[in-house]
Amino acid sequence: MPVLTRLIPSPVVVDIRAGALDDLGCVLADERISHSGKLAVAVSGGSGARLRERVAPSLPGADWFEVGGGTLDDAIKLAGAMKAGHYDAVVGLGGGKIIDCAKFAAARIGLPLVAVPTNLAHDGLCSPVATLDNDAGRGSYGVPNPIAVVIDLDVVRAAPARFVRAGIGDAVSNVSAIADWELANRIKGEKIDGLAAAMARQAGEAVLRHPGGIGDNDFLQVLAEALVLTGIAMSVSGDSRPASGACHEINHAFDLLFPTRAAAHGEQCGLGAAFAMYLRGAHEESAHMAGVLRRHGLPVLPEEIGFTPEEFFRAVEFAPQTRPGRYTILEHLDLKTDQIKDLYADYVKAIGS
Repeated sequence: MPVLTRLIPSPVVVDIRAGALDDLGCVLADERISHSGKLAVAVSGGSGARLRERVAPSLPGADWFEVGGGTLDDAIKLAGAMKAGHYDAVVGLGGGKIIDCAKFAAARIGLPLVAVPTNLAHDGLCSPVATLDNDAGRGSYGVPNPIAVVIDLDVVRAAPARFVRAGIGDAVSNVSAIADWELANRIKGEKIDGLAAAMARQAGEAVLRHPGGIGDNDFLQVLAEALVLTGIAMSVSGDSRPASGACHEINHAFDLLFPTRAAAHGEQCGLGAAFAMYLRGAHEESAHMAGVLRRHGLPVLPEEIGFTPEEFFRAVEFAPQTRPGRYTILEHLDLKTDQIKDLYADYVKAIGS
């Protein structure tokens, strides 16, 4: 009997709209999520806690857990606190660190997770990965996809603008990541999952081509959908390949080399993507990407996030060491400092001021 289809791990509910938070109780009452109404809700001491008063009346059977930070220890502590509660599901309400802690804790105690992000800073809100700080720096831990995602556009619009901008950089970097995957296919024979690549590419292109801005509901809808689709694309492929190439290697290099000075994940990924597109000879595409990033207030030069060109050269040269086994334009070119310096000068001229 031939296999005619495949199952795709994805949320049973994706609710993205203004005012979605007001209907969170109805989403959670879905018997596929919670048949008893007994829920564990993880919140931060910031945005999540401020929303607790608004949400709590619709969740009378919930217990609330405040999460101190975004470390592996925080996530393990959260799982331990929730373990004895006999809950139907875990709800992560807050920013990326809270969502990642809740993902890890839910996986550790075998419960489904409902992600309710309060900002759109990166594509981790619906991904099968929890990124947590640990004693060695930062680690990525495999977890199940959220069973539901609820994104209130009014809430994310009220978040600091830098968080939304960072999400734009992370989404747009998909275009560069897919180009790296295709390069690995041509040179190394690495297999491409066509569905995952199509989802991630279209998510990135939708944000890249949209004329709106961060104060525009239509644009925020497209950005939120792009971040969710990117997370599902990673589940389809079974790894981060659809959304992580040279752009993310450069981001990881910044984090490892300059841990106390690193900028937001999406800011570094957007910059890395624009430069990586130039490296692979896609000069017009690089200039267009840089123009879009600039229009949204994102950096396209290292000085715009507090790094010197020399520090950027160091990060680009070190970047391939951050993901051993991953083949991108950086591994392909195997650039040394003087080559990076010359190519960077050409990139600066190409993208203009």
